[in-house]
Amino acid sequence: MGYLTTHVLDSAHGCPGANIPVVLYRIDGERRERLQQTLTNDDGRCDQPVLEGDDFKRGVYELVFSVGEYYRQRGVELPVTPFLDDVVLRFGIDDEAEHYHVPLLISPYSYSTYRGS
Repeated sequence: MGYLTTHVLDSAHGCPGANIPVVLYRIDGERRERLQQTLTNDDGRCDQPVLEGDDFKRGVYELVFSVGEYYRQRGVELPVTPFLDDVVLRFGIDDEAEHYHVPLLISPYSYSTYRGS
């Protein structure tokens, strides 16, 4: 059975993105169902898969990372309205037997992602 994992790397500080709130949603048309909320650990990873078992189904999902709050906690001076506050990654799961890994590389003014392994 497949599963979903993620991790965050802070390129601005050259370290893992620790203690970042991550929320997972399943998207069904206009409906957005919250499935899971977790926090990254000291290594920037979640201690458990974000999605697995019977809940791991083909479909469209969103991972929402609270990077603005992370940078505020680190003492980074952000504008009142930060350029990036919540980073929303919408992606699809097509094969319920595979491992989907969605890493996020962040700075206060940019991010990148890809399907990892």
